[in-house]
Parts: sequence; structure tokens; C-alpha cells
Amino acid sequence: MKVLAVPVAFNEERKIGSVLDRFQPGIVDDVMVLDDGSTDGTAEMVRKKGFLILSHETRRGVGAGIRSAIRYAREHGYDVIVILAGNDKDRPSEIPRLLAPIADERYDFVQGSRYLHGGDFGNMPAYRQIATRWVHPLLFSLITRTRITDSTNGMRAIRLSILDDPRIRLDQDWLDQYELEPYLLYQTIRLGYRFKEVPVTKIYPPKTLGYTKMKPITGWWSILRPIFLLSLGIRN
Repeated sequence: MKVLAVPVAFNEERKIGSVLDRFQPGIVDDVMVLDDGSTDGTAEMVRKKGFLILSHETRRGVGAGIRSAIRYAREHGYDVIVILAGNDKDRPSEIPRLLAPIADERYDFVQGSRYLHGGDFGNMPAYRQIATRWVHPLLFSLITRTRITDSTNGMRAIRLSILDDPRIRLDQDWLDQYELEPYLLYQTIRLGYRFKEVPVTKIYPPKTLGYTKMKPITGWWSILRPIFLLSLGIRN
């Protein structure tokens, strides 16, 4: 099972080095940073650390970044892609938790959950806990009829062969931002692929280093709207 891990980054010069330093030899076959058009020294830091990098010329959105990473992985013969944050929220040492169900139990999509026993979410603000622990997972669980504890967690492993299914249409313009992530999770479950959650850690960095790039209201709606559009048949 050939595995590519992809931290997705935009202007993470101060944090991407720490992300890459956390990768221990043998966890995955290769690590490649997806640089979504950074205007700071993110790309230079990645190259200094000696890691692969795939860069967009301009910022296109996290969904477009994940799509580019998936395309690269498929073109270069990888079997599984692991997506994680490029802002040091996730812990690469926990990647084996995501890969074990794919390798040993033939799961197709394994999502990290900070809310399962053994997971952790550190000093996350209360309003984010409400949104990520209750609002989104509850709606997602009701619509998919599958219990999900952390539907917005960006750390996940995907068996790339499921993307041979023509019903999973990643190359849609409306998926360029945060929509692609819930879209892919929704389609995986709806189409009957094997899905599982495993506990992971998600620790938010100090605000002095840049807390998050997601904008209130517009960012939250970007994550929520695929649930409604897909369940109502407005999008597919």
C-alpha cells in the first residue's frame, strides 16, 4: 500500500516547518506539501526541509488544493492519500491510526475524530466546539443516517480507487473552497463505501502564530451548504 501524506498550506511559513519536523521516517512513503498560492516563505521553508511541494500560482481554495493533491497522487501510483492541516493542528504520528483500518480491514475512507475516546482538542474555543461537535455532525448524521462524531475534521485517509467511481465528481467549481471535504465524505457514505472514524488530536496553535484562516459566516456556510445541496438533489 503506497501512501502519500499531504499537508495543505497557505501562508504557513511560521508553522509548516514544525509540521514537517513531526514526520518520522517510515510513517508514509512520501510527504508532499500542497501550497495553495502562498505569498510568504512557505514554499522556501518546505524546500529547505527537503520535502516535495506542489504549488498553485495563486490562491484557489482548500478544496482546489485537495483536488490537485489527489490528482498528483493518482498520477504517481499511490494507493492512499492522507490529508492533514499545514498549520500544525494535526499530529503526523497519528497517521498509522488512519491507515490501519484501510490496510487491515479494507475500509475506504477513515476520518479522524477529536471527539472519540483517545482523541483530544486542546484549547479549542467553546463556540467552535458547538459547531464542530454538535451542529455539523448532528446534521450530517441525520442526513446520511450514519453516526459521525467529527464531520469537519480535516485529517483523513482515502483509498484512491474509490475516485474511479464516476458518481464522485470532484472537478466541480463549487467545490473549490471548503465544500469539497464534506462533499467527499457525504458521497463516500451515500454510495456505500466503507467509512470509519478513529481518534486523533487537533491542537490549535497560539493566536500569535495565526489561529485559523477560516472566516466566520462565509467559511461556516461553505462547510454546511453541501449537506443541504446534496440531500435536496440540487448538486451531485
